[in-house]
Amino acid sequence: MSAANHHTDEKDLVFAAINGNDNAYAELVQRHHSIMVAVAAAIVGPSLAEDVVQDAWVSAHRALAKFEHRSSLKTWLLRIVSNEALTRAKRESRHISLDTQADESSYLDDDNFNRWGHWANKPPYWHLDTPDALLEEVDLHHCINKTLLLLPPTQRAVFRLRDMEQTSFDQISELLGVSAANARVLVHRARLTLMNIIDSYQETGRC
Repeated sequence: MSAANHHTDEKDLVFAAINGNDNAYAELVQRHHSIMVAVAAAIVGPSLAEDVVQDAWVSAHRALAKFEHRSSLKTWLLRIVSNEALTRAKRESRHISLDTQADESSYLDDDNFNRWGHWANKPPYWHLDTPDALLEEVDLHHCINKTLLLLPPTQRAVFRLRDMEQTSFDQISELLGVSAANARVLVHRARLTLMNIIDSYQETGRC
């Protein structure tokens, strides 16, 4: 589309796209594709993100006539892509449940987390200067990625959106269809699992 049309009202673009204007639909794709890829990557990882987004655009195109503007188009599209990504994650995952493998009292208590969910005390076996320095160890980085893939898809999605993408809990709730309180529980469980894996790695050198 021309530069003059770049700021066209989104409702007009949606109306035009519904009525078969391919340029209008292409403009919607251009405006929202990158953030959709970011959300998909947070849930399924970068290797599958583009495929998930393509599927989401197909779903969005089919449903566009039913879009009622109760939310922004961006929110509507991100909800579609997050649903597609969660469905893909569940299909791709061959995970074992890690929810019951960790002792929640070892980290998720007032001595280790403050009321905002930040560390009050660092985990005991971190012998490098910062978590960033720790993650620079290639083997540990691979171990963490492997562990993330073993998490249940929704838990993994919440962790990636919150701790990797810095998404607010309210946004996560809207994207994934979980309550903000449940999102906090899920991210704590993911953090707990990762902290125990890191502790084990620091003690044994093995994932």
